[in-house]
Amino acid sequence: MAALTRIPPLLLAPSMPPWGTPLAVAWMKNYHPLLKVIPWLTPPSSPPWTPPGRPSRSRASSCLNVSTQKRTCPILSVHPSRGLVDEKFRIVVTNLPPSHKVTLHSLLQTEDKDFWEAFGHYISDEHGTVTGTKYESLGGTYEGTEAMGLLWSMRPVPGSQQGLRIRKRDVLTPMVVHISVYSGHLSQGFSQKPPLATSVIERWHVAPGVKRINIREEEVQGTLFLPPGPGPYPGVLDLWGAGGGLVEYRSALLASHGFASMALDYFAPKGLRLQDVDISYFEKAYQILKNHPVVQSDHLAVLGLSFGSIITLSIVAYSDVIKPQCSVCINGSHLIPFDKNLFELIEEMKKNVDKLRVNEENQVIHRDVILTTPPDPPVKVDVGRIKCPLLLVTAGDDQAFPAVESAEDIEMMMEKAGNRHLLEVLTYPGSGHLIEPPCSPHFRATNFNLQLTKQKVIILWGGQTQSHAYAQEDAWNKTLAFLREHLYFN
Repeated sequence: MAALTRIPPLLLAPSMPPWGTPLAVAWMKNYHPLLKVIPWLTPPSSPPWTPPGRPSRSRASSCLNVSTQKRTCPILSVHPSRGLVDEKFRIVVTNLPPSHKVTLHSLLQTEDKDFWEAFGHYISDEHGTVTGTKYESLGGTYEGTEAMGLLWSMRPVPGSQQGLRIRKRDVLTPMVVHISVYSGHLSQGFSQKPPLATSVIERWHVAPGVKRINIREEEVQGTLFLPPGPGPYPGVLDLWGAGGGLVEYRSALLASHGFASMALDYFAPKGLRLQDVDISYFEKAYQILKNHPVVQSDHLAVLGLSFGSIITLSIVAYSDVIKPQCSVCINGSHLIPFDKNLFELIEEMKKNVDKLRVNEENQVIHRDVILTTPPDPPVKVDVGRIKCPLLLVTAGDDQAFPAVESAEDIEMMMEKAGNRHLLEVLTYPGSGHLIEPPCSPHFRATNFNLQLTKQKVIILWGGQTQSHAYAQEDAWNKTLAFLREHLYFN
């Protein structure tokens, strides 16, 4: 694909304010040293990755004085320097003095021009080496032996606005991360000090040969990603949450693992009202995926996150058209069924808007809007009607949805209905609502346009960073295994 050969975006400082203003002085102080010390590498001519056995290496930006007669120039190696976002890399620093304190630091500029960073404190061994996959970080944004801590513990740099979140929009370009090593154990002021060495790595959501196809058919709006090769492939209908918009990066990654995945824009897509999006909209999308010439029509799944899980449970239980071979729901609920249209569903949830809570940090807690005293008899999705294997992924510290309580009730309902054998539940204590693909930073609380109040708020998703990172990696691997079992091998 020609689009895959775009030059990756380089790390650029924000546009400089008018010269002579106090803001310009702050700009120079914060970013000018950074621009001087980062050695820019020539971008690749074609993606994605570094040929096997060829790590990313950088020459040292500065050398260490070991004695008056000897100077050492550390070498930083990252392998692979280009890979999928769920692929682990190996960091090695050599040519350091023995038992020398160093800080490994990562820096990313997002598509929103925000800067994110992470760092870990290390001590070199007797050979003057630090290996990220073997040695413990003694402090920083992560601790312990954490090979990918420089990614999943990323946070906005000091001075950033509150509530930021990373959401990759252009999946045909990589996330460009700068990995640096500094002398000493630093926790701030990275832009003020030259690193010993820096390497640039690329994290992609699309593997070589993945095709991206715009879907605009029968009012349905989405993007279909097809794996490399002639096919046919099993298919996945991918539903995100109530944040709205077309979110493609999970589908792109699923296609990179062999699934034809269609990311669906359903929360008031362009030209449609919430009243227009009913169960027939999802049935049309399912049929488009099913009828594609390189998709196996009898090997399909539906995957939903958050609000998308409400939709998933309802359409799999009630639709006469949507009959997948398996389904995955990440932090959803069956307590509010989707049986009319999105407008009616939101109106039903608005009846419980008084259940919204705000903590001492002015963060909105949404979970009680769904977890309310049910009517008698309770109105729920009749999960006893589900006829396909169902994987529920739940977070123990979900502050947006009552995912754990819902999973427990779903299990009891399916036990009573006789289809409990179809259910698999994964619960992750200490993780929050937004369980994303591996190595994604933990977003505990972010800006969000709340449909119930039509206000922009900071919503609390929950979770602790390290526990959440473990949940994301384990849940992703088990989701891929679940899809392969029921779409490839069954």
